[in-house]
Amino acid sequence: MCLRYLTALSGCLLVGSALGQDIPRPEHPRPDFERANWLNLNGVWQFQIDNDEVGEEMGYTFGRDYAREILVPFCPESALSGVQVTDFMNRVWYRRMLQVPDTMKGQRLFLHFGAVDWHARVWVNGLFAGEHKGGYTPFSLEITDLVEDGENELVVSATDHTSSGLQATGKQSHRLESYGCVYTRTTGIWQTVWLEAVGETYLRDCVITPDLDTGRVYIQAWLDGPQQGVTLRLSAADESGAEVATAVAPASWRSTMTMLEVEDPIRWHPGEPYLYDLTLTVERDGQVLDEVSSYFGFRKITLDGKSFLINGERVFQRLILDQGFYPEGVYTAPTEDALRLDHELSMAAGFNGARLHEKVFEPRSLYWADRLGYLIWAEYPNWGLNESNAAVGAQAMLEWREALRRDRNHPSIIGWCPLNETGAGEGQALLQAMLSVTQEIDPTRPFLDTSGYVHLYPGTDVFDSHNYNQDPASFANQLSTFALTGDDPYQNNIFDQRSHYRGQPYFVSEYGGTAISGSTSEGAWGYGSAAEDIEQFFARYAALTDVLLGNRNCFAFCYTQLTDIEQEQNGVYLYDRAPKYDVARLREINAQPAAYETQGPLTVQMVWSEVLPSSESEAQLWRYTTQAAPEGWALPEFDDSQWVEGPGGFGTTGTPGSVVRTEWATPDLWIRRQFDYTPQAFDIAMLRIHHDEDAQVYVNGQEVLAVTGGYTTSYVLMDVTDALRAALVEGVNTIAVHCHHREGGQYIDVGILLGSKGLAGD
Repeated sequence: MCLRYLTALSGCLLVGSALGQDIPRPEHPRPDFERANWLNLNGVWQFQIDNDEVGEEMGYTFGRDYAREILVPFCPESALSGVQVTDFMNRVWYRRMLQVPDTMKGQRLFLHFGAVDWHARVWVNGLFAGEHKGGYTPFSLEITDLVEDGENELVVSATDHTSSGLQATGKQSHRLESYGCVYTRTTGIWQTVWLEAVGETYLRDCVITPDLDTGRVYIQAWLDGPQQGVTLRLSAADESGAEVATAVAPASWRSTMTMLEVEDPIRWHPGEPYLYDLTLTVERDGQVLDEVSSYFGFRKITLDGKSFLINGERVFQRLILDQGFYPEGVYTAPTEDALRLDHELSMAAGFNGARLHEKVFEPRSLYWADRLGYLIWAEYPNWGLNESNAAVGAQAMLEWREALRRDRNHPSIIGWCPLNETGAGEGQALLQAMLSVTQEIDPTRPFLDTSGYVHLYPGTDVFDSHNYNQDPASFANQLSTFALTGDDPYQNNIFDQRSHYRGQPYFVSEYGGTAISGSTSEGAWGYGSAAEDIEQFFARYAALTDVLLGNRNCFAFCYTQLTDIEQEQNGVYLYDRAPKYDVARLREINAQPAAYETQGPLTVQMVWSEVLPSSESEAQLWRYTTQAAPEGWALPEFDDSQWVEGPGGFGTTGTPGSVVRTEWATPDLWIRRQFDYTPQAFDIAMLRIHHDEDAQVYVNGQEVLAVTGGYTTSYVLMDVTDALRAALVEGVNTIAVHCHHREGGQYIDVGILLGSKGLAGD
């Protein structure tokens, strides 16, 4: 079954077949906005690569045959296109002939493109029809006055300067080859092209807002064309096909507003989807001018403190990272079945939703999420943008707005996140603020300013972090304070003061990414150290996931990732969607009750006492050596008088989040110091630590913390309550730390905090 989406296209791979036969992706591309009178223009087109960008001067816009053929809608980099050129292509050209069907004649004609990467220009019969910038969002051009009876010539060009910094590219490689977590590029047409016919006045757009509490469905429609005597008729039907509500509203341009009332509405809920069909008919004097089929679901999202509520319930979101790449189609799924299959494979492994990552997914993917009750976080593919360029920000704003307008009626979408892993520059801060207009365009869903890293927009509705720590004990420690107190969650860049946590709902939106030795090819990678075998993988997955399921203040997780993609081989499934292991074992782990669901969030006000300050704010003196420390070096009685004295922290300049006061650039470092302790009652003991990488911490010779194979990018709190309670003595105490550097930056500094619980609340 996992290969069915490849075999289903076997007939479509005959690129030289006649036009009109074996049309790939034959289904209507917009099931949420579908007209009966449409013509699919996928299939074989002529194709030309124009790296010198001289096509217009060479007459490519009219009456000239091209050298090659391509199977639309697959990008020329893909095998399914029949071209499979993976070099950079600065500009490409497409050409085909079309006849307007008799059923469309005498009506307004619109040419639709699902997505063209990046700058598309279109000609009909040699006349310029229009253009669009943005590689991920749809556009439409009216060509009513450009077509003729009989054959018409349609020409499309796409300019694509992937490495320019001026365009969003998502996970497309800016080098010739794929590398790291970026993959094969997509150039030109990669979604369906189609023609639709409408009347003189037609439905251009509509916003559908169901209200679960009242059963009302509010609709704001945009009618284009003469308004006199025009009405919009609405009819809603339940899943049995029975009509449940109707309404009629007079045309009022883009403010044509009306409401349906459904008695006893059935909710759309994760895993329990219920959809109502909706027909929108534009009429004048009983004559149908335009008719669109759509649907809606009654689903409500509210935020209450740290709670993210779906239909008033705490539903733990067990998400997976889905990047939407396919081995034969790159950005384009070979068949509609492949889109559905990806969601089903995720659900089979125990996930109830996905982050659709660094890509605006096609509407039929969202349609199947709606049908399956599968939760979606929708994103914008901001990677590739030079975010400090104001012109880039304006373009990103335009494209993100187009994505919002296209997708805001899907009940499966429960959150918007336009940016991923942005930095802390002024350009990024401005872009986050600009994109917060999402909250006004769609006030019904939460807005996450950027996934991971730095949250520079203080009004972000939810808060998150990325954490690829592969050591379960260290991973648990990084989140322990937040689990116990509801305050100070793990963050990627705590050193930027604009990015502090303000009490929003919180989740770890990327974790895991674990590869398995023996299941990856040469040069492949996953995050951190690979699991030695399947059993070690499951042990690690269970331990990491249990930390998040057990944290009552965490409303979701997102595991990296659904499938292997080229050289990044850390998926639950292989790139061809074959399973790596028995996914039922994964499902069993994911299905465990989440503390967020069973207990709910809790905030406890802590009173902190600093027993041993770190050097984060003020230098603290340590004894240190880079020579191998002898046995007993961590004991209080060890004589460290021959060691060098210097101020913390220790490391190399440029290590993220570090405050380097003593340069340390060797593989290993041993440090010691003494501190006084007066016995006191405490509920929790924390190390304030920044380690890069492995670290062992001893107090009075007793190990209180050991972290291996991970690192932090800022100072974090790690729970060492039991170990420290046993190790501390009245009077003088000795702390000893060993840090081992593996690669990249390096740093170590430690402090001790004791906390007592104050007031608690939800």
